[in-house]
Amino acid sequence: MDHTKLLRMIILIMGIIYIFVIPNNPMEVKLLFKIIPMLLIIYYGLQRLPIERHLTHYLILLGLGFSMIGDGTLHWFIIGLSAFLIGHLFYIGAFLRQFQWSGQRMLSVIPLLLFGLFIGYQLVESLRIDANDTLIIPVIIYILAIMTMCWLAIMTGNIWAIIGSVLFVISDSILAWNRFISVIDFADVLVMVTYYAAQFFIAHCLTTIANTRRSI
Repeated sequence: MDHTKLLRMIILIMGIIYIFVIPNNPMEVKLLFKIIPMLLIIYYGLQRLPIERHLTHYLILLGLGFSMIGDGTLHWFIIGLSAFLIGHLFYIGAFLRQFQWSGQRMLSVIPLLLFGLFIGYQLVESLRIDANDTLIIPVIIYILAIMTMCWLAIMTGNIWAIIGSVLFVISDSILAWNRFISVIDFADVLVMVTYYAAQFFIAHCLTTIANTRRSI
């Protein structure tokens, strides 16, 4: 088995161990095993770097890094949310540099906008009912960032970036709905499976993204 296949298998195994085996307490152990798959995904991303590298590659790596910080600090919600927001800003910068015009892909802004408005409205109403008004603005900003990130990923035309960004939206939507609106069965499993897959595919695009380089 070559190094890349072995690394993929280890990422999968460590993700399964975190999701299905590690207990919630002690919290320090849970957090450690939560970030191990992300450390491995970042290492995988480093292995995917082409010989000719440019700013886009480093922006994606920074996005992965701040996402890992978000993983470790999401227990303190605002801190974790802020780290993920910064991560999305790096992804936005990376995908903006890869922007490739397509009228067909441009239309993806419509379902993303509608979905963003729907989930944003539901979250704001729920936060108001629960008297969590201080979270409304941060949550709205985050929704705008992740929807922008997803749209720009689609506009790159890079299939791996597209899959990763869509899975990221799905993961965060499940997390937010379960946390603030209503309980979703097996939410923790659904969130982490889609999240790890999202980050893996974004890291996976690091080699292929060089083929569509565009400086802005």
